[in-house]
Amino acid sequence: MTTTLRCLALATLFALPAAARAQESGLPLGSAAPSALLATLDGKPVDLAQLVGKGPAVVEFWATWCENCEHLLPTLQKSYAKYGSRVKFIGVSVNVNQSPRRVQLHVAKYKVPGIQLYDTRGAATGNWDVPATSHVVVVGRNGKVVYTGVGGTQDLDAAIRKAL
Repeated sequence: MTTTLRCLALATLFALPAAARAQESGLPLGSAAPSALLATLDGKPVDLAQLVGKGPAVVEFWATWCENCEHLLPTLQKSYAKYGSRVKFIGVSVNVNQSPRRVQLHVAKYKVPGIQLYDTRGAATGNWDVPATSHVVVVGRNGKVVYTGVGGTQDLDAAIRKAL
């Protein structure tokens, strides 16, 4: 491919809306949810893949200090109210500048929905290719990734409908 064609291809790619572009980070769509040994907030071990592999799931990688996570919380709460009986909601707290106790207090104060886990050693963050906090992965009934996104304004309703 000539330099001119490469430049034209790149310019076309960046002119497309974000939704039309290929995914830049996170697990590839269609991939299986990987295993990762985490802990419940009271210290019991749990394998994230076993939780996610049993039906549709929304997994958010978050932190108590994350502003995008704070902006996304009302959307998560609304989605949980709407789909919580049919979809598993799982929060994975990253192990950066927080403790399980701090996470417990935050979850109680702000009514963070779903099962809450703690990524003590960064296993899930690494295995799930998490680019940042407020990273959401939606997994379908078959255990395959149907959506990934980052930020405080994500259309979780559309993503969950893909998983059902």
